[in-house]
Amino acid sequence: MPEGDTIAYAAHRIRPVLEGRVVEELRSPRNPRWPERLAGRAVRSIDTHGKHLFLRFDGDLVLHSHLGMTGSWRVSAREPHSSRAWVVLRAGQQWVAEFEGPRLELLTERRTRFDQRLSQLGPDVLAAEFDSHRFLTRLAGDDPTRPLGDALLDQRNVAGIGNIWKAEGCWEAGIDPWRPLGHLTGAEAGSVIESMRPRMLRSATEGPRTIQPRVYRRNGQPCPRCGERVRAKGQGDANRTTYWCAGCQR
Repeated sequence: MPEGDTIAYAAHRIRPVLEGRVVEELRSPRNPRWPERLAGRAVRSIDTHGKHLFLRFDGDLVLHSHLGMTGSWRVSAREPHSSRAWVVLRAGQQWVAEFEGPRLELLTERRTRFDQRLSQLGPDVLAAEFDSHRFLTRLAGDDPTRPLGDALLDQRNVAGIGNIWKAEGCWEAGIDPWRPLGHLTGAEAGSVIESMRPRMLRSATEGPRTIQPRVYRRNGQPCPRCGERVRAKGQGDANRTTYWCAGCQR
């Protein structure tokens, strides 16, 4: 699943093409009425919150995207013709398209503020200034027996972390992702976020492929810090695979 850094990188690539410009061409097999509703409107801004991306148009209309496990945004100098494109936008000679994903919808600005799915999101892990107080408050209200790794995937606690950064952040901080929240100090929980943010911010700017994982999908290989073998095991109700080093993560 694309994580917060992937979404932020997509926004970083889309902005130079669409931001401040009128979309000259738009088509959407998902909703044939969107071209009419958005005709002649400029894209005021493009922003993200966690795994959600927002294209904000004049007239208080917002195209909201969540890519889920399979979706992607692409920027190209060539017109995309794939039937998997849910929306295609052109400004000048550049094209922007979203392919697949579970959610693509046109909302009003008011609805984005009051939509329950969006209002329940925790603080954005990639915000210019991370709201650590809000993050720790959300964790304190969670089940104290819940393992940290599972809690980090809950977008109500913190928005933008997926399975990759759950594993990488816990490893960077030297914290066992299986440790229950009730056995975790606020400083320890905060250190996981502080440890992952620099690498996530770099990925959001330069692209996810520039980041080499330390433990993610490296089960059975030696830990780059202590040499112990990296382990892997399903965690939480969704049984998402957690990667960690039992030798140096406590």
